[in-house]
Amino acid sequence: MIIHRSPMPDIEIPDVTITAHVLRHATTKPDHPALIDGPSGRTYTFAQLSDAIHRFAGGLAARGFGKGDVLALMAPNIPEYAIVFHGVAVAGGTVTTVNPTYGAEEVRFQLNDAGATELITIGMFAETAAAAIEGTRVSEIMTLDGADGTINAIELLAADPIEQVPVDVANDVVVLPYSSGTTGLPKGVMLTHRNLVANCLQTEPCINATDDEVALAFLPFFHIYGMQVLMNLALSTGATVVTMPRFDLEQSLELTQRHKVTRFYAVPPVVLALAKHPLVDQYDLSSVVQVFSGAAPLGADLAAQASERLGCEVVQGYGMTELSPVSHCTVEGDFRPGTSGVTVGSTEIRLVDPDTGEDKGVGEEGELWVRGPQVMKGYLNNDEATKITIDDDGWLHTGDVAVLDEHHHVSIVDRVKELIKYKGFQVPPAELEALLVAHPKVADVAVIGVPDDEAGELPKAFVVPAPGADVTAEELQEHVAEHVAGYKKIRQVEFVDEIPKSPSGKILRRMLRDG
Repeated sequence: MIIHRSPMPDIEIPDVTITAHVLRHATTKPDHPALIDGPSGRTYTFAQLSDAIHRFAGGLAARGFGKGDVLALMAPNIPEYAIVFHGVAVAGGTVTTVNPTYGAEEVRFQLNDAGATELITIGMFAETAAAAIEGTRVSEIMTLDGADGTINAIELLAADPIEQVPVDVANDVVVLPYSSGTTGLPKGVMLTHRNLVANCLQTEPCINATDDEVALAFLPFFHIYGMQVLMNLALSTGATVVTMPRFDLEQSLELTQRHKVTRFYAVPPVVLALAKHPLVDQYDLSSVVQVFSGAAPLGADLAAQASERLGCEVVQGYGMTELSPVSHCTVEGDFRPGTSGVTVGSTEIRLVDPDTGEDKGVGEEGELWVRGPQVMKGYLNNDEATKITIDDDGWLHTGDVAVLDEHHHVSIVDRVKELIKYKGFQVPPAELEALLVAHPKVADVAVIGVPDDEAGELPKAFVVPAPGADVTAEELQEHVAEHVAGYKKIRQVEFVDEIPKSPSGKILRRMLRDG
């Protein structure tokens, strides 16, 4: 066995909740802006944020919500997202973060699977929420903007504040984001307080933070990247977080200029815009110290183009929801083109040949295995999937093929797993295949990701029509679009005579990718 240990110092993980860690600057920087709503300028200082969180927790407790209960949060990036998230944590509960672009079927699945009893959203998504709660344990909808026909969640802030409900930080699940893992349908990823605190502390040394850091947050908080790196990590270092409900290039540039943003967190399609869009030249981005890309691989050439144009580092990291999420991060000043940085502190990795199980050394390719305090507790109600992902020795099998260089930097070079990454979002082929094969005009189907410069990968369906069926690509694309979020739509369709499969019936996706 060849174990590659992190070159970073080990961390000490205090026995505190994620909220206590995030609010550790509330007493030292009480009047410093913690959260600013980009479009409106609405601001919470650290002291105001702490008070609002504990009052919201009191409001939840008054509703009978407490330890062991699950609240679903389906909202865009606004300052109140952090209040709800951490209010649930202080009340001793678990928050399951829901993609607000989901359709009612997708939301209902998550509500039922997570066992949610409360749902908080905004008016824009109230209609979807109303349809989604049918057949779930959620009986009424709360909204952060007091939409008609819903309970105004902000009224919970009128409650008396409560202190943290006692929890077991090492074992109690504080957040349940949903991930497709290495394959299959979405699963609840059980992350504890300790998981989140550990990963904030592991990632923090990669950022040479100053007292006046400002981070721009358009990457969604429901996704682990936005949730942990932009909301929890940034706030825990005393940074100001400027929120955007959705990405808009012009608005992001304007807010960067206005608030003197120092940390610009992005995904590869946004880095592409920073490198090439003419709008960029109209704004003063000189405050930006670093552009940090994640969620999908960033090409070395594109990073170099963006870096040259902006005059700052453009780097990347690596992680996954099951890793809370960061296992690799580029230390400021130690960027190496094309790599995802070094293994974070208190973390070990192995590179294992997926066919032979043989460990690989420096300069050799193998599936990336990770072991450390950021590894999830497991998948909710799915022991089988947990055992496939985390072995008996605690190694999480990422499904990604990586290579480690002599400078301890890791590069992701291929994927063992079937998951498609569209603009940084996970698209599970199995979910789309199940929808397509249920269509009466489809006999068989396989879905893969095909490379695309802007999106990273596009979901493409190879379809075997049913005998005698007259079916069009548009018909099948519309069928899928009716049931899934926009980023999961089938972008390309190719009709074929048969789907290549192994003797055991497993789809041979590599044959489809190789043509």
